[in-house]
Amino acid sequence: MLKVLVLFIFFVVSINAQTAAEFQKEQMQGFNSYKKSQEEGFAEYKKAQMKAFNDYKKEIGAFWDEPKLSTKKTWVGYTKDKKTRTDVDFSKELITVETIASSPEEAKQKLQVALAKVVTIDTKTVQETDPLEKKLAKLKKPDGMVDGKVKAEPILATVVFNKPPTKKSVRDYVHKNVTTAKMVAVNSSKIKHAKVYKVSVKMPKDAMIKRSKVYEKTIKKHAKKQKLPLPLIFAIMHTESNFNPRARSHIPAYGLMQIVPKTAGIDTYNFLYKKKKLVSGSYLYDSTNNITMGTAYLHILYYRYLRKIKNPDSRLYCAIAAYNTGAGNIAWAFTKTYNMNKAAPLINKLTPEQVYNKLLKDLRWDEPKHYLKRVTKRMSAYKKVYGT
Repeated sequence: MLKVLVLFIFFVVSINAQTAAEFQKEQMQGFNSYKKSQEEGFAEYKKAQMKAFNDYKKEIGAFWDEPKLSTKKTWVGYTKDKKTRTDVDFSKELITVETIASSPEEAKQKLQVALAKVVTIDTKTVQETDPLEKKLAKLKKPDGMVDGKVKAEPILATVVFNKPPTKKSVRDYVHKNVTTAKMVAVNSSKIKHAKVYKVSVKMPKDAMIKRSKVYEKTIKKHAKKQKLPLPLIFAIMHTESNFNPRARSHIPAYGLMQIVPKTAGIDTYNFLYKKKKLVSGSYLYDSTNNITMGTAYLHILYYRYLRKIKNPDSRLYCAIAAYNTGAGNIAWAFTKTYNMNKAAPLINKLTPEQVYNKLLKDLRWDEPKHYLKRVTKRMSAYKKVYGT
C-alpha cells in the first residue's frame, strides 16, 4: 500500500512539474511573441514617420531651396501654405523670419504677422497647429505606446518681453524689427516673379537664463527627487537642446533633455512606472514628461550603472559622459571592454581630475569629449544662478 502511494505521489509530482515547465515555456513564448510584435509595430511606425518627414520635406522643397526642419538646437515652423517660415536658433539666439512674396509691401505684412506669432505662441498651440505634427498625429501608433498631450508653456514670450505681452507691446516689437530697410531679398528659384524676403532678429543677451527659468520649478523638484545636483540638470539641458522644447535630433531624440524612446526611454519608463513601454514624440515634447525622464535616466546612470565608482566627483564625470555615449563606452575608455565591473576598480585608483582627463583622452569619439567639457563648464555657471 505504501509503495502504491509513493508511486502515485511521484506520478502526480511528475505531471505537475511537466505542467509547470510547459506553462513557463508557453509564458516565455507568449512574451517573446509580444516583444517581437512590439518591435515590428515600432519598426512600422518609424518607417511611417520617416515617410511623413520625407513627404513633408518634398512639399516644402516645392517652395524653398533649403527645406529646413527642426533640429536639436533649432525650431522651424511653416505656415499652412508653406510660403512663410520661422527659424529660431536657440544656440545662436537668433530669430529668422522668411517669406516668399511678390512685393516688399506684401512681404513686410507677412513677416510682421509671422514674427508676432513666433514670439507669442506656446508649446501646446505649436503641437496642435504645426503642419508636420498634424501629419504625424494621424499615424497609427504601436500597441502599448504611451502618448501624451503637450501642456501650454511660453517658448519665446518670456525671453522677448519682460512681462506678459500685450497687443501693444507685440505690435511695437514687430514694427521695430520688421521694416523695409531691414528686409533682405533674393530672387526665388522656385516661384516665378517672386522673391524670398528675410529678417533676422537677435534675442536679448540674457535669453538663455530666461529660457531656463521657465523650467526652474520642475527641475528643482526632480533634482531633489532623484538626488542630483541642480546645476547638472540645467547644464545637461543647455548642452542637449539650448532649452529648445521643440528639439528633435535625427536619432530620433526628443525635447529638452533629448530622450531616445527606443533605448533610454524604455529603461527610464520601466524605472519610473515598472512597465516596459515606448513613449511617443508628443509625450516627450511635454516639458514635465521630458524632465521627469531625463533626470530619472541620470539617476539610473549615477546610482545604478556606475554605482561601483566610489568617488562622487569621479562618478559624476562618468555619468555626464555616459548621458551622451552610454555607460558601456565609459568602461571602454578605461579597459577597452564594455564591462563596468572591470573598469570601476581602475577608476577608483584615480583622482577625479585623473578620471576627467582620462575620459577626455580615451573616450571613443570626439562628441562625448566635447560634451563632458561643455557640461562641466556650464555647471559652474548655473551654480552661480541657481545654487546647488
